[in-house]
Amino acid sequence: MRKIINSTYISLDGVIQNPQDWPALGASGEDGNAIQTELLFACDAVLMGRHTYNGFAAVWPARSGDPYSDRINSMAKYVASSTLAGPEWNNTTVISGDVPAEIARLKNQPGQDIVQYGFGQLSYALLERGLLDELRLWVHPFFVGSGNPDDLLARKCPLTELTLAGAKTLSSGVVVLSYKF
Repeated sequence: MRKIINSTYISLDGVIQNPQDWPALGASGEDGNAIQTELLFACDAVLMGRHTYNGFAAVWPARSGDPYSDRINSMAKYVASSTLAGPEWNNTTVISGDVPAEIARLKNQPGQDIVQYGFGQLSYALLERGLLDELRLWVHPFFVGSGNPDDLLARKCPLTELTLAGAKTLSSGVVVLSYKF
């Protein structure tokens, strides 16, 4: 069975929204880029909610010529949305209706793992149904200092215990924590 691996940026004060607006810290550095590229190449599909899709689809289709951009643009992409129609980013399929059931079906298909970016409503629906396998939190060493409840990782959900699978400190000061469900 394929695994769903969630990869999410988070600040020290728990903010997960709009990381493109955060201090760059030299991006993730070469070591962070290597981890992201390795994850993407271990997967053959990207899973996103509508908010993440809107951010990614505005940037990635215009990029090419490097392994990460070429890979993400060519692979299958699944977007959970009840309102998105006619996505323009190639190889994108919209999942609506019983989203967790459709994602469970995707997990049971043969293939590589599935990477999910962002942690919002979709992630919590997957968490509640036991469909997430790994969570990679990219902890950025600063406080954003603002945000509403939807901008934070913390939301109402069942108690869920995870097991630390790895920790890596990047040259930028970002710490990547990997947890298994």
